[in-house]
Amino acid sequence: MKAVLLHSITAFGGPQGHLAMMMKTFVQQRKDVTEAELMEYNAFCQLLPGASSSQTLTLIGFKRGGAPLAVATLLIWITPACLLMGSLSFLLQYMDKRALNVDIFKYVQPMAVGFLAYGGIRAYQISIRNLATQVIMVVAMAAAYFIKSPWTFPATIILGGIISNFSNKRIPDFQEKPKKIQWANLWLFALIFIVAGFLSELARTEHWVTRRPFNMFENFYRFGSLVFGGGDILIAMMLEQYVTRSKSQFMTAEELLTGAGIMRAMPGPTFSVSAYVGGMIMRNLGPAYQLLGCILAPVAIFLPSMLLVLFFFPIWNNLKKHVMIYRALEGINAVVVGIMWAATLILFFSIHVTWYNILIMLWTLGLLYLTRLPSPFIVLACLLAGWLF
Repeated sequence: MKAVLLHSITAFGGPQGHLAMMMKTFVQQRKDVTEAELMEYNAFCQLLPGASSSQTLTLIGFKRGGAPLAVATLLIWITPACLLMGSLSFLLQYMDKRALNVDIFKYVQPMAVGFLAYGGIRAYQISIRNLATQVIMVVAMAAAYFIKSPWTFPATIILGGIISNFSNKRIPDFQEKPKKIQWANLWLFALIFIVAGFLSELARTEHWVTRRPFNMFENFYRFGSLVFGGGDILIAMMLEQYVTRSKSQFMTAEELLTGAGIMRAMPGPTFSVSAYVGGMIMRNLGPAYQLLGCILAPVAIFLPSMLLVLFFFPIWNNLKKHVMIYRALEGINAVVVGIMWAATLILFFSIHVTWYNILIMLWTLGLLYLTRLPSPFIVLACLLAGWLF
């Protein structure tokens, strides 16, 4: 749990950057999981809706200590970022928005590129072993780079799994017993979805004085249950729900995009922006309701991710013992490598290509690849450099 806390306050770079840092912390340093297991967890989570990096970390906790540690891992992972983003909803009205672009974060993006490149290299060494997987990787990289759709990730993963089924790879003998499927997680997910929708509609039609928390919980639970493609797709859904469709104008597009921009400079899960949005849409009801919004929105958006991943993972473990699924894993892992390289290129071209940014990227990559220096020290060094220089 201490390792998860350190990870939560130093993990920059979005889901693919988080994966690279998990590889350094939980594979190489702590050996909680193997590299192959981490790649498999990440590939599996890409097939599910919700926050993929949070689901991957939840599965690491699940392997180490079952469901209780999985829940504790998720709570520790999301709490620091949600506290920061929730506090921003209170502080934004007192802050000069131009002052938010502080120099302390100016080396964070090139550092994140270094982490992504490291993760891509390590994943390539693990998963790309023949010409077929090389082709799958390149196609997935091109698709993720050029096709900006929430369905790109799950579609390419399924396609990669289908293609690799044409191999004649033999399935090994599995000694472990079939995993027990926790049906309660699926029933709880469905029950909350139905009850939240019913109460939200009842509160709206009956004009309850306290209807907004019910409406907001249903909105964010629905987002967490349906969103594919990460934080950018979530921002688009919230923009449509709370700016475009909202007659009462809970928040302006500028306020939402300001929070989204600051979220990118923060460590932790990208879905932590929900704490900021939850506070903003409740702010005109008073500080108590605003605080409730900061708590309720993250709970609602991360809860379906956790319930779905803990229900489907035992099913996945049982299915992968069949030859079709086992062969599919080779293609699925190749797609994940391609997505990591696409994320590296996207982030690289989004920053100013200067000599010092290139130096930060190479310095980060070199430290990760050639030393056993823990990831948090690299992050702190870049923040310190931004503050001093």
